[in-house]
Amino acid sequence: MKFSLLILSCIVLSGCSLSTSREIKKAEKVLNQFECHNIESNQLNHSAITSFHEKTLASSKNKAESYVESYKAGDELFRLPLDQIVQQQYDVYKSACESLGGT
Repeated sequence: MKFSLLILSCIVLSGCSLSTSREIKKAEKVLNQFECHNIESNQLNHSAITSFHEKTLASSKNKAESYVESYKAGDELFRLPLDQIVQQQYDVYKSACESLGGT
């Protein structure tokens, strides 16, 4: 009885670690897409809105990176899968990039 309980526990734990590993890999794929091209910051007309979008670029990428690192350390910060959280930050990042004229 104890042996079967031990085996069952091992199966459950290994299943959890495999799904966590997959989530991290998916999130890292999304994280690799965080690039904003064709922006020359020295040629931008610096205004409050431009500063806002520049800060949004940096903030959303930093948040996504910290979420992935926290998840790797074993901290689950959200009820949603990690890759969805990182995708949300990517959407914010991409929007700010496009607002600055980037691609």
